[in-house]
Amino acid sequence: MQLKYNRQPSFGSSILKILIKLILAVVVLIFVIFLIEKVSFPSPENKYQIDVTNEIKKL
Repeated sequence: MQLKYNRQPSFGSSILKILIKLILAVVVLIFVIFLIEKVSFPSPENKYQIDVTNEIKKL
Protein backbone atom coordinates (compact mmCIF):
# COMPACT_ATOMS: atom_id res chain seq x y z
CA MET A 1 0.00 0.00 0.00
CA GLN A 2 1.36 3.42 -0.98
CA LEU A 3 1.11 6.43 1.24
CA LYS A 4 -0.76 9.43 -0.09
CA TYR A 5 1.62 12.26 -0.91
CA ASN A 6 0.53 15.54 0.66
CA ARG A 7 1.08 18.18 -2.02
CA GLN A 8 -0.41 21.02 -0.04
CA PRO A 9 2.28 23.10 1.71
CA SER A 10 1.81 23.89 5.35
CA PHE A 11 0.29 27.20 6.36
CA GLY A 12 3.52 28.44 7.95
CA SER A 13 5.67 27.78 4.90
CA SER A 14 3.23 29.54 2.56
CA ILE A 15 3.17 32.63 4.80
CA LEU A 16 6.96 32.53 4.95
CA LYS A 17 7.21 32.47 1.14
CA ILE A 18 4.79 35.42 0.83
CA LEU A 19 6.71 37.35 3.49
CA ILE A 20 10.04 36.77 1.75
CA LYS A 21 8.61 37.91 -1.59
CA LEU A 22 7.10 41.01 0.03
CA ILE A 23 10.39 41.94 1.72
CA LEU A 24 12.26 41.38 -1.54
CA ALA A 25 9.79 43.60 -3.42
CA VAL A 26 10.20 46.40 -0.84
CA VAL A 27 14.00 46.19 -1.05
CA VAL A 28 13.89 46.37 -4.86
CA LEU A 29 11.49 49.34 -4.70
CA ILE A 30 13.78 51.22 -2.30
CA PHE A 31 16.78 50.45 -4.52
CA VAL A 32 14.96 51.77 -7.63
CA ILE A 33 13.93 54.96 -5.82
CA PHE A 34 17.54 55.46 -4.68
CA LEU A 35 18.82 55.07 -8.26
CA ILE A 36 16.22 57.48 -9.65
CA GLU A 37 17.28 60.13 -7.13
CA LYS A 38 20.92 59.78 -8.20
CA VAL A 39 20.13 60.48 -11.87
CA SER A 40 20.06 64.18 -12.71
CA PHE A 41 17.28 64.93 -15.14
CA PRO A 42 17.59 68.04 -17.32
CA SER A 43 15.50 70.96 -16.18
CA PRO A 44 14.56 74.05 -18.18
CA GLU A 45 16.98 76.91 -17.71
CA ASN A 46 14.42 79.68 -17.95
CA LYS A 47 10.70 79.94 -17.41
CA TYR A 48 8.57 80.61 -20.43
CA GLN A 49 6.18 83.51 -20.25
CA ILE A 50 3.57 83.64 -22.96
CA ASP A 51 2.06 86.99 -23.77
CA VAL A 52 -1.62 86.53 -24.56
CA THR A 53 -2.68 90.19 -24.53
CA ASN A 54 -2.85 90.37 -28.35
CA GLU A 55 -5.16 87.39 -28.45
CA ILE A 56 -7.40 88.91 -25.78
CA LYS A 57 -7.63 92.25 -27.63
CA LYS A 58 -8.67 90.48 -30.84
CA LEU A 59 -11.68 88.97 -29.12
